[in-house]
Amino acid sequence: MPKKTPAGPPSVRALVLLAVLAVSALALDQFTKHLVVSTLPLGEQVKVLGELLILQFVKNPGAAFSLAAGSTWIFSILAAVVTVAIIVLARRIRSIGWAVVFGLLLGGVLGNLTDRLFREPSFGLGHVIDFISTPWMIPAIYNIADICIVSSMGLFILLTIRGINLDGTRTVSGESRDADATAQDATRSQPVPGTGTAEPQIEPHRSDA
Repeated sequence: MPKKTPAGPPSVRALVLLAVLAVSALALDQFTKHLVVSTLPLGEQVKVLGELLILQFVKNPGAAFSLAAGSTWIFSILAAVVTVAIIVLARRIRSIGWAVVFGLLLGGVLGNLTDRLFREPSFGLGHVIDFISTPWMIPAIYNIADICIVSSMGLFILLTIRGINLDGTRTVSGESRDADATAQDATRSQPVPGTGTAEPQIEPHRSDA
């Protein structure tokens, strides 16, 4: 059976971090979109770093990275469900790492949901503002909210692989415990400092019968 290590820091710290990240991500996303809408002509490309970084203002009726165009209302509902789920799970989070995951995810989801709710053509069907293009890396145009969502997914995978739980505990596999036990046995068998001899080992009692 997996074994858990002691819990992490108090949940208040994790909740504060989650909230700060979510608000910061949402604010940065909406601010950059405001700048793009007010300064860039729709569809025009501005090469910032040649082909490495291009700014191009587009209106996306689909999901992240301009996928599934025409299903805006579905993604509006999904974004609302994800938002509620994060709020419900937030009180269980004590891990700083998981607070970062859900903070970035919540900020990113709210950023694109804000566009769908309040931008043209109508409430719930608004088009998301995308403007970042890196054709050398991915053939799509995206925004700050998308970056936050993808970053949270990457950290989610990392925390899951490491066995870190929402409450800050860490699940240790049987193989890891065996390796730790082997290392401890090797340490106990090392010579005692200053004597040049190994620590005495207590042998189990054996019957001569």
